[in-house]
Amino acid sequence: MSNAGPLGFLFGGMSCMAAAMVTHPVDTIKVRLQLQGEPVGYPAAGTGAQATTATASTAAQAAVPKKYNGFLRGMATVVREEGVGGLYKGISASLLREGTYSTIRIGLYEPFKNALATATTGRDEPPRADPLWKKVVAGGAAGAVGSAIANPTDLLKVRMQASTGKLPAGGVLRLAADVFRAEGLRGLYRGVGPNTQRAIVLTGTQLPSYDHFKHLLLASGYFSEGVATHFVCSMFAGLVCATTTSPIDVVKARYMNQKYGPDGVGLKYSSTFDCFRKTVQGEGFMALYKGWFPQWMRIGPHTIVTFMILEQLRKLAGLNPV
Repeated sequence: MSNAGPLGFLFGGMSCMAAAMVTHPVDTIKVRLQLQGEPVGYPAAGTGAQATTATASTAAQAAVPKKYNGFLRGMATVVREEGVGGLYKGISASLLREGTYSTIRIGLYEPFKNALATATTGRDEPPRADPLWKKVVAGGAAGAVGSAIANPTDLLKVRMQASTGKLPAGGVLRLAADVFRAEGLRGLYRGVGPNTQRAIVLTGTQLPSYDHFKHLLLASGYFSEGVATHFVCSMFAGLVCATTTSPIDVVKARYMNQKYGPDGVGLKYSSTFDCFRKTVQGEGFMALYKGWFPQWMRIGPHTIVTFMILEQLRKLAGLNPV
């Protein structure tokens, strides 16, 4: 697979933006499910050992009652209370995110992989397998770069999706300005740690699993390059990706959505590790998989739409398939 150059970046962003338009309502429900059940009895983060020891004993009683009972009921609740538009809260931030983060991560995957590869494949040559670890490293590195740069767009998306009231006029730009005024530039990079970790895992599993599984299917002789193969590989990549990223996604959403004090310390979680610890202590390990089904319902179709469009765009431009 030869480098696609600037078209690799452009097509990556375009395909992911199209996928976001399809899957954003599912993503909104996923965020709401991940955030609900957060214990409210925790003292402000960073108030000392006494606050830490009180955490586990009070968490169970302090949990907020569940508002969204599962994926379908959660979607019905949002539509009933906020209208269909409630499902598309944060869509502007989501498109901005895909236009930056996904443009970078998908655009960089190919050159990173080829830089690690010991052999390249010409357009008319049969595909040769690159080791899976090289694909994982290339995907993880591409995801890390994209996420670190585009973190503000993800933070804005989460906060807009979490809001159950009417969003202020001005949309994503107004919210960005409000966050900047209240929290400074640092505020726009809240959660950059877990967000980058998630991107490393997501891109390090999504792109390599699609790439590698597709190679295995083509090498078996039972599949050929085409829409059916792209669909099967996308479904597999989406399942792998949803399972590996769910715990990090929960921590990221909760850490990003919390309020922060004037000292810049979160009022619920002092760090992402603190968020992870309190979530497991207060709600059990499986709380890290809250929203797994909508996560898969989002990443599965998102991955399918992304790669189906990406492959067709590359074909139209005369580029090698992924």
